Amino acid sequence: MTIEGKIVAVTGAGRGIGRATALLLAARGARLVLGARSESEIAEVAREVEQAGGAVAHRQTDVTCRADLQALVGLAQERFGGLDVIVNNAGIGPISRFDALRVEDWDAMIDVNLKGALYGIAAALPLFAARKTGHVINVVSTAGLKIVPTMGVYAATKNALRTATEALRQENVPGLRVTEVSPGFIDTTFAASSINDPEVRAAIEKRKRELAISPEAIARAIAFAVEQPADVEIGSIVVRPTAQD
Repeated sequence: MTIEGKIVAVTGAGRGIGRATALLLAARGARLVLGARSESEIAEVAREVEQAGGAVAHRQTDVTCRADLQALVGLAQERFGGLDVIVNNAGIGPISRFDALRVEDWDAMIDVNLKGALYGIAAALPLFAARKTGHVINVVSTAGLKIVPTMGVYAATKNALRTATEALRQENVPGLRVTEVSPGFIDTTFAASSINDPEVRAAIEKRKRELAISPEAIARAIAFAVEQPADVEIGSIVVRPTAQD
């Protein structure tokens, strides 16, 4: 059971869960290929990894652009000679009530949360198939496990990805492992940076202050899935605060 030497691509790695995952996997010896929309944020994470003695490559990545995911996987091949794991973590959550009619926000969540992860899978699968080994990890959400008002479209995108993840697992691509990780309330900038409705944003921030746990909790769950022997697949992990309903 080891992470040492594995080549891992992480999307949305500039902050929050992605950043915590990158730093933890680097500390355990993974070679990292990091992508995020913000060039300054992803460069800073890469610097942290390098300063700690880790091996890392990074590029600005917009997961709504299929070519960007192909380039990220290509960077893994160019820099490290392949890819062992892709963590499709990038996500947004501009949640609101349906009658607020923030249709542009709905479109954005579909593009990032669902299509962005599918583009990551599409970029990685040919390489995994050629190597007859690989691991797809999709970050979904407990919002899809307990449906509540304001989170309808967000939960729908996460549950669509959950469905796709399970179907991919059942297709039994030789050597491929597939994992979904469902975070609960996590202490990140997710609400402040994603939610456009001020009333909803205030409610989520209040809830976060009351019970959120650190993104390192999700990073540890991802590391647990990665470090398993090749014949062991962790299909689903739910990580939530003990106080969360």
